[in-house]
Amino acid sequence: MVVFKKIGFEKKSFGETPQKFCSTGGRVHSTAMAAAAGSLLLGGSPLLSILRPQIKWINIPRAAVAVPSGDKVTSYQLREGQRRLFHRLPSGLAMEVIFQEGQAAASYSEEGCRNPPLVFVHGSFHAAWCWAEHWLPFFSDSGYDCYALSLLGQGESDVPSGTAAGTLQTHTSDIADFILKEVRSPPVLIGHSFGGLIVQSYISNMTDASSSNPSSLSENVAAPPLLAGAVLLCSVPPTGNSGLLWRYLLTKPIAAIKVTLSLAAKAFANSLPLCKETFFSSTMEDHLVLKYQKLMKASSKLSLFDLRKLNASLPVPSPAKNTVKLLIMGASNDFIVDAEGLNETTRFYGVQPICVEGVAHDMMLDSLWCKGAQILLLWLQELQKDQVV
Repeated sequence: MVVFKKIGFEKKSFGETPQKFCSTGGRVHSTAMAAAAGSLLLGGSPLLSILRPQIKWINIPRAAVAVPSGDKVTSYQLREGQRRLFHRLPSGLAMEVIFQEGQAAASYSEEGCRNPPLVFVHGSFHAAWCWAEHWLPFFSDSGYDCYALSLLGQGESDVPSGTAAGTLQTHTSDIADFILKEVRSPPVLIGHSFGGLIVQSYISNMTDASSSNPSSLSENVAAPPLLAGAVLLCSVPPTGNSGLLWRYLLTKPIAAIKVTLSLAAKAFANSLPLCKETFFSSTMEDHLVLKYQKLMKASSKLSLFDLRKLNASLPVPSPAKNTVKLLIMGASNDFIVDAEGLNETTRFYGVQPICVEGVAHDMMLDSLWCKGAQILLLWLQELQKDQVV
């Protein structure tokens, strides 16, 4: 395993990525998807296709995050066309990034506008690998440069000192630093679960930058860079997860006990049935649940947050109107974020909720992962079209 340091840019030619299949059995082809869905968002000059970053790397030895597998120790194996990179933060710590380049043939809309990069942020007990399984290949094949981040203390990122990986502000600051220094144009920022709460914090601080309110981020990042759009997937509401837990206690006490045991006590790591019920649909094959369970267990070296301190910092401040285009998606089989949690978030931001039927909390890994991916792709294409108009 190596750490990579960017030291230059030059022209880049594109390789091919193998076609992928939906778990429903249907082939997903980017050209067909584009034809079916219409045109795409955020403009860009055709010159950008010539000046795509080709990165020269300095190799530095680095230990891999291991996943126990019997007597063997393995790390997450990247798929074809993916690279594991490390972004050096102002703190000196390194943040893991799994990168997959968008396919050149699909990188422009019918209007000739360049697709925005996509930056993915995971939630608790996950890391960049959760996007690398299905969604990075899918969106890369559809013409989007994809960056999946591992927050500090997760995946193969460095582990900070302390009992928690960071705060809402430090995680937001780390993402802002990465986007500022490594992403060529305003991206669409996509967050899942607690990663969605971090995206909400990013939007709020981005609002602060365009107003008279000071940013609450660290002094290393004065204000987050602008976004082309933002997406919340099965996101923790802006008030945190306290409301979710109280509703479960009052209406579904058995489910409340299971959620508490599974997440707070991390019991999902040692119980395949509990892991499946917490994160996946009942149709998910056990061998896949076992694979992801092992990765989750190994990925989280520190809790993402100190929940008491997090709750004291909430709710996330309301953003100014029309700060950024926003898509909010939930899942009908979500065991963690209920329908009221989804509705609370959409009411807060004044957008219509989209609930994906037949999908569980980990919609990017679940057996019907392509349903959420296709909805997001359609939204990205409409976003591009609106930008052109």
